Amino acid sequence: MPIPAYKAPKSRAYDIVIAGGAVVGSSTAYWLSQKLGREASVLVVERDSSYEFSSTALSTSAIRQQYSNPINVKISQFGIEFIRDFPERMAPFFRDEAAPDLGFREHGYLYCVSPEGVDPARERVDLQRSLGAHTVFLEPGPLKERFPWLNVDDLGGGAWGARDEGWFDSMGMLNGLRRAARCSGIEYIDNAVIGLGMQGGRVASVRLATGEEVACGVLVNAAGPRAQQICDMAGLSIPVAPFKRYSFVFASCTPIPGRMPNVIDLSGTFVRPEGELFLTGNTPLNDGPADYDDFEIHHDEFDDRIWPALWHRIPDFDALRVKQCWTGHYEYNMLDHNGIVGFHPEVTNFMFANGFSGHGLQQSPAVGRAVAELIVDGGFQTLDLSAFRYERIPLNEPFVEEAVI
Repeated sequence: MPIPAYKAPKSRAYDIVIAGGAVVGSSTAYWLSQKLGREASVLVVERDSSYEFSSTALSTSAIRQQYSNPINVKISQFGIEFIRDFPERMAPFFRDEAAPDLGFREHGYLYCVSPEGVDPARERVDLQRSLGAHTVFLEPGPLKERFPWLNVDDLGGGAWGARDEGWFDSMGMLNGLRRAARCSGIEYIDNAVIGLGMQGGRVASVRLATGEEVACGVLVNAAGPRAQQICDMAGLSIPVAPFKRYSFVFASCTPIPGRMPNVIDLSGTFVRPEGELFLTGNTPLNDGPADYDDFEIHHDEFDDRIWPALWHRIPDFDALRVKQCWTGHYEYNMLDHNGIVGFHPEVTNFMFANGFSGHGLQQSPAVGRAVAELIVDGGFQTLDLSAFRYERIPLNEPFVEEAVI
């Protein structure tokens, strides 16, 4: 990874320091700026301001409401609202140009369901609909009628989100949030947190790669896949590590007619349209923690596992050609694949915003708002995210979410 041209902070002391300036860190900065204006000093430290290797830039940029836990459904519902309202929210910070539209493609998600998985899938659909989602369960006949290109021979049906699900511009969201935060007085620097000064069981200061040490009232850990590195500096631990995910963009000799959703196969492989091309990926067979700088792609994952799964589920995908591919990192929570949000109970000014396991982009609007509420108001004011509290980690009490991809 190239070494960025580091910049020094303007001040020697900040009320709040955010370690990590990608979408979760920048959402937190944005919401803090909306709540505090210029009443507090906030510093965002981002080690790679190009975001070339950030999970935000390398994500598949999708959002869904098809979860099994109500709070995850509600988080995504606010995310959809935020995406739709983004141009209006950002307009005050783009006075001389059009505010960014995130290009939301409302194609929906289609979860393929095995015969033995029908009852749990119907229960999830009922829960989602009770919360205002538009998910429907389709039995094999109606599923084939709606999506004639889909092989339903081994399916018990499918859960389809006809509205408020799809994909959008991840970097448009990040860049808009950064601009709004900076226009509101939040300071961003190209630098890296390399140490924390502890005093009386609290974070007293932050040491930067350029040698400066700045005083800190609150530290927010929004370091994505590098979250444990920041925890180590405070003598803390969370079960979060980088896990590699491969994405492939391919062309098909046979087009898929109609409005194709993001199809989630029984194998875990997903596929969706990307303009005239298609985007696909899966959970690698040898899944496990990776080195922080390991972005090597394994092309045999497509040839050996993804393509056969695609061809089985969508027989028209018999002749494919990969056009582009990349590797991104999930900040994977190995306990339960869900985020960790809240202050540490003992290091009481250390705030976690970590471990979203591939859901960070879609959950960032609600998470950033929640973190700002905890810091400024001392508690959740909108969505109650206490289920994501840090305390479940040492107690080994997973937050159960069945619909994890």
